[in-house]
Amino acid sequence: MVSSNDVQCLFLQAVFSRGILSFKHAQVLWEKCIDAVKVANPTLNIRFSDSRGDWDEFVANINDALNSLDLEFRHLMDEQTGVEMYAIVNTRGDEVAQMATEYTPVEIAYFKAVVEQIMLAPHEAYSVSSLAALREVNSLKANMTKTQAETVLASFVAKGWLLKSKRGRYSLSTRALLELLPYLKSNYADEFLECTICMEIVTRGVACNTPNCKARMHRHCFTKLRARHARTQCPACSSDWQQDGKNLIPVGEAAIKDGQDQGRRVHRRSVAEPSDEEGDEGLYMNGDESSQPSQPKRRGKQKKKAAAADMDVDEDEADEEVEEKEAPRKSQPRRSTRRR
Repeated sequence: MVSSNDVQCLFLQAVFSRGILSFKHAQVLWEKCIDAVKVANPTLNIRFSDSRGDWDEFVANINDALNSLDLEFRHLMDEQTGVEMYAIVNTRGDEVAQMATEYTPVEIAYFKAVVEQIMLAPHEAYSVSSLAALREVNSLKANMTKTQAETVLASFVAKGWLLKSKRGRYSLSTRALLELLPYLKSNYADEFLECTICMEIVTRGVACNTPNCKARMHRHCFTKLRARHARTQCPACSSDWQQDGKNLIPVGEAAIKDGQDQGRRVHRRSVAEPSDEEGDEGLYMNGDESSQPSQPKRRGKQKKKAAAADMDVDEDEADEEVEEKEAPRKSQPRRSTRRR
């Protein structure tokens, strides 16, 4: 016998088949599911409501049912458009479980390597060039050619895991941010920025131009802030901002110029690895001395050990740099205003 619970079942099936959908699309699906169940059993007293309160109650009931499966029907604002998006996601932060049905273990390992370079990108750029993304095949334990990597990258973009800009840079899509949120929080806590306005993750937006101010926000959140106040001020440090936001510092792809990340891979410094640098925040560019803060001089074996540690690079990467004969570039230090 068809019951009111079948509305929820039909809705979940529809969401699973679509992966990610907007708030308006989700409401339309909810209405269609109610109509379908009422056709099957006209005696049921169920109705559709477009009120936000009824929608939130429906979502809460869905999440109660999904909780035991470590799943959640979660929403997030699209960073570029400000549109509210929904997806069913895994709530465990220790794996990229959602990709297991679509990709092989090697392809998932490659995706995680690309994600790491995106999250560790300098200047809060949260993006990686095509060349740098392809270079990540060298970090894999299993074999993958760069031709294969190009195909897999195209698949990541086609299936909505990554975005590729006109500049050829890869960044995390709304689907990736939604579904990988626990994974990103767990593995990249130092790089995880939150919007000062909506408190959601920021990988595209603006930052306050006041030194050491931690204010970060999406462009659409800045637009709402500007609309509410005749005088635009930083919500964190109260410094005056231009109404057009031109004096703000970009977060995301606009924060980096072409060629700035064409050097060697960004690595996370091991917790057990000794370091005298207070401001490196667990990151360093292997072998690129110009990108590292100056260190106090050491004597004897300690100095040699430090030099050896900083020269820990992949052989393939070193070979590529010799072949390309690139002139050394002077890197700019990453802003040390991340949340701690």
